[in-house]
Amino acid sequence: MLTLSRDQLRRLDKMATEQLGIPGVVLMENAGRAVAEEALKAAAATRERDPTRVPVAVVCGGGNNGGDGYVAARHLHNAGLRVTVFSAADPARLSGDAAVHRGIAEKIGLDCRLILDETQLHAAEPQLEAAQVFVDALLGTGFTGELRPHLAAIIRRCNALALADRKVVAVDVPSGLDCDTGVPANPTFRADVTVTFVAMKKGFLTMQAKPYLGRVVVASIGTPPELADKV
Repeated sequence: MLTLSRDQLRRLDKMATEQLGIPGVVLMENAGRAVAEEALKAAAATRERDPTRVPVAVVCGGGNNGGDGYVAARHLHNAGLRVTVFSAADPARLSGDAAVHRGIAEKIGLDCRLILDETQLHAAEPQLEAAQVFVDALLGTGFTGELRPHLAAIIRRCNALALADRKVVAVDVPSGLDCDTGVPANPTFRADVTVTFVAMKKGFLTMQAKPYLGRVVVASIGTPPELADKV
């Protein structure tokens, strides 16, 4: 089984964009679409007879993981689902590919709300409670250490709601989990499905990571397999 570390993933992304000329915005598009496919399956597995009536909450952070979330939200919206995007980072501070996909989400009219502090998290409570599927796009493979307080509050609330028969789809890695060591932060998102990109992450093989991963799906983002072998 192929596994990659945080540094190897960074090298792979750099090689894909600089050597092969694959734009980062394309890699992000492919990643987000793969997440949307699994979220659609999760919606179909709910008690709702018509999956397009399933409310979905996509929780986005400020990095590329959040950018993947904006792409997934767009594809879910295009599939007819009721999607609300919750941004845990100020959109004005986004840059690069994530900013591009956030801009697209806004232009097509997605319901985008801010949860930058506890007051906004409280205001978002009705929409979060209504959601039957959560897409966790808060933190990616770059995370290590401790969570910022407002991110920890978001994860705790979503985890509590997910206990009531909601489904959680994590983008690349459950937020709060160190992808190299498998050590979970307090708290860490508990996923039903983790859509990880290119290869399994080294930390996923540890026993302490398993309660947070759920079913792991390794999805392609358009890079050739031999690129992973090189790193």
